[in-house]
Amino acid sequence: MARDAPDLDALARVIARFVGEPVRIEGLRRCSGGASRETWALDALDTGQHVHPLVLRRDPSGQQSATGRGTEYAVLAAAGQAGVPAPRVRALLDRADGLGAGFLMDRVEGETIPRRILREETFAPARRRLAAQCGAIAARIHAVDPATLPELPVMGARQQIDQQRALLDAFDEPHPALELGLRWLEARVPDATEPALVHGDFRNGNFVITADGIRAVLDWELAHLGDPIEDLGWLCVKSWRFGNADLIAGGFGSLDELIAAYGEAAGVTIPRTRFASGSCSAP
Repeated sequence: MARDAPDLDALARVIARFVGEPVRIEGLRRCSGGASRETWALDALDTGQHVHPLVLRRDPSGQQSATGRGTEYAVLAAAGQAGVPAPRVRALLDRADGLGAGFLMDRVEGETIPRRILREETFAPARRRLAAQCGAIAARIHAVDPATLPELPVMGARQQIDQQRALLDAFDEPHPALELGLRWLEARVPDATEPALVHGDFRNGNFVITADGIRAVLDWELAHLGDPIEDLGWLCVKSWRFGNADLIAGGFGSLDELIAAYGEAAGVTIPRTRFASGSCSAP
């Protein structure tokens, strides 16, 4: 057991509140990945020996960002209610629980490692439909009623460019390539759109996938209000194709498949020119 493992008795008390009876914790293990948050998988057995597969997601020891975890919890709850495939949230931790800032959610079984998803034969049936599934799921995310969401930052294209400009300028030293990139973006800021819920990290690696396709979208900590096209563009960034550079949408499909599925689900037409000048257009 890791030194920073959560207290099993404290976990059992929290889980008992939503299970409705005492539970025993088994199989606690820390999951790989998740650079900014701790993720722990566990099984809770109730008195009838029924297994409740769960995940604890919390801030690292020494950090107390309860506001951030509470926001992520509320966004996940709203997304799930709106039909987005996302883990069902179960309990938001408070200080009295003694487990830090975080929450418990159902564990969704499947694969999240992109190179396995893109190369193993097990996932071949899924790969044929992933681009279309991503388009349809993104449309559901962007259709979530803002009134059901917690307070979120509004981060459109202009705000994000300004944010990156401030970060770069704070170094007080020359970075010509980054400067050139920012100037390129500043010259091509799209027209502002009505802000919608944006996942903020919608990409291969944050999907739980089986042979049937996407079962859940994970890692909502960067959720904000902004331009919906951001999620589609981020999915197409070359870094998230994991070696399949010619398959623009996540390394598993075409941009046309993605746009068509999104347009059908959202009832809108997205001009391909929204992508043509961006990093997702060229392999």
